[in-house]
Amino acid sequence: MSSNKELSYEIPDVIRVNKDGIVERLMVYPYVPPSLQDPISGGISSKDILISPHLSARLYLPKSTPTKPHKLPIFVYIHGGGFVIGSAFAQLEHNYLNTIVSHTNALVISVEYRLAPEHLLPTAYQDCWTALQWVASHATSHGRTTLLNQESWLVELGDFERLYIGGDSAGANIVHNLALQAGRESLNGDVKILGGFLGCPYFWSSLYGVEGLPYGCWMMAHPQAEGGIDNPMINPFVGGGDGRRLIAAEYGVRKLLVVATEKDELREINIKYFEGVKESEWDGEVEFMEIEGENHCFYVLDSTTEKAKLVMERLASFIV
Repeated sequence: MSSNKELSYEIPDVIRVNKDGIVERLMVYPYVPPSLQDPISGGISSKDILISPHLSARLYLPKSTPTKPHKLPIFVYIHGGGFVIGSAFAQLEHNYLNTIVSHTNALVISVEYRLAPEHLLPTAYQDCWTALQWVASHATSHGRTTLLNQESWLVELGDFERLYIGGDSAGANIVHNLALQAGRESLNGDVKILGGFLGCPYFWSSLYGVEGLPYGCWMMAHPQAEGGIDNPMINPFVGGGDGRRLIAAEYGVRKLLVVATEKDELREINIKYFEGVKESEWDGEVEFMEIEGENHCFYVLDSTTEKAKLVMERLASFIV
């Protein structure tokens, strides 16, 4: 940090906010452009689209596209980063999404939502809901969207009977909250979400401590949250603390897949979340997978390892 800058707030090795308002992200991956029929990824195509003036996404298409009337499952993906770092256009996410596409043979929309602290929560939740509604607006070939013109890949190749949402870490947190919102509000065209993937979901509560990375990211992203770290968007249990019943477990999805890792500090609350969903009155199906000996979202950092392939294979069997 430059000596002439006075620090306002910092999460070590992740992000710092200076009193002059300048935000410095310390954990940054280089951006990479999209590519049509990328030979490195085995022919997967990608392109960037603008959903609204402040919201964009990167779309991915498998090499082998179906012939009519068969279409591809649609997977709306939300990246992680504690709500304060990360990008759908970063090399890390681009490589990871190529791997997902190669395993699932799905049409993927990776959402570039706005980050805190420049855009405090609930902005990220609102952006992702807008993106999901934009995707759903393509459900009919003549459909009209109030955002921008329709995307041909979705109209021609997307199967809206097989719409999935998924994300890792903070992205998985957003998926949880989108699933709840979809239970309260209809998507365009009355499209239904078939499934939700939550990879190492970022939940926390005062029971687990009021310091460290999980606490710091939330308080930076949503400093005015009612209940602080026990706000229901970050702590999905009634009353926080030892509460065991999930808040409003009326998900607008039919099935969930939760992935946890042994060495993740979120492991305990991830298991508690899975058990809470399973014991709730929700009538959907929930699956759980834990990877031994691995850290938080290890498969995002390197999706080519043998254990990462286990996660990809499980995800592929989920998105059908």
